[in-house]
Amino acid sequence: MTLPPGYFDGLYATSADPWGFTERWYEERKRALTLAALPVRSFRRGFEPGCSLGVLSAELARRCGSLVSTDVSAVVLQRAAGRVPENVELRRWALGDPPPEGSFDLVVLSEVGYYLDAPDLRAALDGLLSVLEDGGTLLACHWRHPVADYPQSGDAVHAAVGELPGLVPLGAWRDEDVVVEVWEKGAAGPGEVSVARREGLVSE
Repeated sequence: MTLPPGYFDGLYATSADPWGFTERWYEERKRALTLAALPVRSFRRGFEPGCSLGVLSAELARRCGSLVSTDVSAVVLQRAAGRVPENVELRRWALGDPPPEGSFDLVVLSEVGYYLDAPDLRAALDGLLSVLEDGGTLLACHWRHPVADYPQSGDAVHAAVGELPGLVPLGAWRDEDVVVEVWEKGAAGPGEVSVARREGLVSE
């Protein structure tokens, strides 16, 4: 069953940083992997569901003209407001709600997909795909170890994303702890999403 918003309110009521976003090397390394995996230097408009304290949001903002970052907890959004720059719009929004207005050329799903059960996740992914522009980037990053409270695993989330129609895989990093994968919407094949080809470094 999909985790309710009250689950997260309870976590933030007992800890200012329940996942150690600001302290753990694991989290710092994961953010570095996430940012390095993005195939484009800068994006027009990004969307980040489940922003929590806004630690990743602040770094994504440097790569986006504007960024919409959301969370289900009003408490954590107040904390994030003091961390993110002016080009970040914070909203109270849950993954699975109707998608925001307009379109995005970047969607980042970082440590959020496994809070939904499989049917709710698929519906949420369909909504995200509907607002992702052709040629846009979808990045997913998730913890791979089992967590008793979560409806599904990080690997299951990534398998669901990979089944979405119209997405072409660009690349991936996978180790025992974390998986980071990147797709592009609407490309005809992997050659169209090669960073080296786009920069003229490969001629054939």
